[in-house]
Amino acid sequence: MTTITADVAVAPRHSFQEVWVISLGHALTHWYPATFYLLLPLIGKELGLSYSEIGSVLTCQYLAGAIANIPGGIFVDTVGRKGLLMAASLFWIGFPYLIMGFSHAYWMILCCATLVGIGNNLWHPSAIPWLANRFPQRKGLVMSIHGMGGNVGDAVAPLVVGALLGFMSWRNVVVVNVVPGVLLAAVALFYLGRRQNGEDVASADAAPKISAAERLRMFGALLKNRALITLAAGSAFRTMTQGALLTFLPLYLAREMAYPPLWIGACMFALQAGGFVAAPIAGHLSDRVGRRQIILSSMAMSAVVIFLMLFAGGTGWFVMFVSVLGFFLFAVRAVLQAWLLDATPPAMGGSAIGLLFASQAFGQAVGPVSAGVVADHYGLMGAFYFLAATIVIANFLVFVTPAGLMKRD
Repeated sequence: MTTITADVAVAPRHSFQEVWVISLGHALTHWYPATFYLLLPLIGKELGLSYSEIGSVLTCQYLAGAIANIPGGIFVDTVGRKGLLMAASLFWIGFPYLIMGFSHAYWMILCCATLVGIGNNLWHPSAIPWLANRFPQRKGLVMSIHGMGGNVGDAVAPLVVGALLGFMSWRNVVVVNVVPGVLLAAVALFYLGRRQNGEDVASADAAPKISAAERLRMFGALLKNRALITLAAGSAFRTMTQGALLTFLPLYLAREMAYPPLWIGACMFALQAGGFVAAPIAGHLSDRVGRRQIILSSMAMSAVVIFLMLFAGGTGWFVMFVSVLGFFLFAVRAVLQAWLLDATPPAMGGSAIGLLFASQAFGQAVGPVSAGVVADHYGLMGAFYFLAATIVIANFLVFVTPAGLMKRD
């Protein structure tokens, strides 16, 4: 019996309520950034910010998140109190937005955005390894449900905040908006913290303590893990595809197909809805037939659909392919996370997730600007050729990922 099999065989059963609580928390970590997209134009208008200054606010947020991912993951593994850290992350994300509501200075907005970027990236290294360790036999499914929570936050937040802005100022909306985060932070602190104290702290006390030097050595070993590195690189190219698609699809629908904003919003919703439906299906199947098979088939179908979109440009078929693309492109995010944790020692789960999200942040930052350069030279449809190329590269990297798992000791 392998180490992994032995771990799975003796793993105790945990309440699935934990999955719903953590997934709801994940929804809020996406809720706040999603509402900020609606608030930022109003903030910029009131403070008299230029377009570059408005853009720099988001740049600070993404850059801080990218830089914080890896040290944040190591910090999570060192502290170990993931329930406490999830609660801290929720509070850390919501509180800077509250400060923005009372700020009248551009530099304060930048500082708050930086804090949001750091706090938001403390969530994933805490939540994802928690779920993986407590539900080892259903890892793909619980990762998918957790990912669906983020999709719900992205989809619902603009609708709610848009309605609130109809009769409240943006400053009042920010104050009201922070309440759910504070309440859920309290729930996470008491509910998850109590469960970890009752079940995990005793075993943690029995385990040998890991020194800072030893943890850095273990992180160095992670960087030599071929499976982890190729998965992180493949995920970066997949995120590059995703980021460029979300940037240039609305532009294509507006400029080339002359769609009104309502129809553009409907198409973007269809893209996200496809992924929402596909995520639990892909996660469950990955637990049954294996991560590699699901990821390769989904990413291969993403490439096929993008190529079909190239030939369907300007027709109704293009819109249909958009929703189909979402089904395959967004289905594999949670499966990639599960596969990465399969190849990672449990004590380094947070560090591995931090490395994964750092690579994804890099892809998200590089994708839109690279596709923009291509579009400037070869037309807007050239951006979709760029998408096809990046998803093919992602497929290749997943294909060469070693099938065997790293020994988890």
